[in-house]
Amino acid sequence: MIKRYLAFADIVARAFLWVTMALLVLLIGATLYEVVARYGFSAPTMWAFDVTYMINGALLLLAAAFTLLVNEHVRIDVFAVRLPLRFRLAVEIAFYIFLFLPGIALIAYAAFRQTWHAFITDDRVLESAWEPLIWPFYASISLGILGLWVQALADAIRHIIRFRAPEGSPPEGGTEGR
Repeated sequence: MIKRYLAFADIVARAFLWVTMALLVLLIGATLYEVVARYGFSAPTMWAFDVTYMINGALLLLAAAFTLLVNEHVRIDVFAVRLPLRFRLAVEIAFYIFLFLPGIALIAYAAFRQTWHAFITDDRVLESAWEPLIWPFYASISLGILGLWVQALADAIRHIIRFRAPEGSPPEGGTEGR
């Protein structure tokens, strides 16, 4: 069952990566369209600013799970690399269980509540002349946070497996650099 969950978490992270890549293409297309419309035809769009900041926010959070999967997140490990492996794993497991997973769960809960509220109330960005619906943007943020939580739990499980493995044996699953 654990191997299935780890495989599921990795599939979710990779699926979010594909969504992120598609959104990046949309972002480039929207930006190019705006530049050509604004400077080539003196006809700026009403929607370009809203679309670009919404896609940028979605990109940031939808890519977070994959970033954690491939161990490319920002980490200050000046001291951690000098610690014994088992001690470092114990600290990371405690961090995941007591701080990161509960914190991300609370943030995800708040994000899904905000998304639902925006969906029910037909909330719009009133600061914009275009006044787009805001719930799709909130939904992308909520899904990105949920994906990060799923991958963080998988990472914590991998750390526990590695902690329990005899010294010198290779860890099961995971990615390079672990």
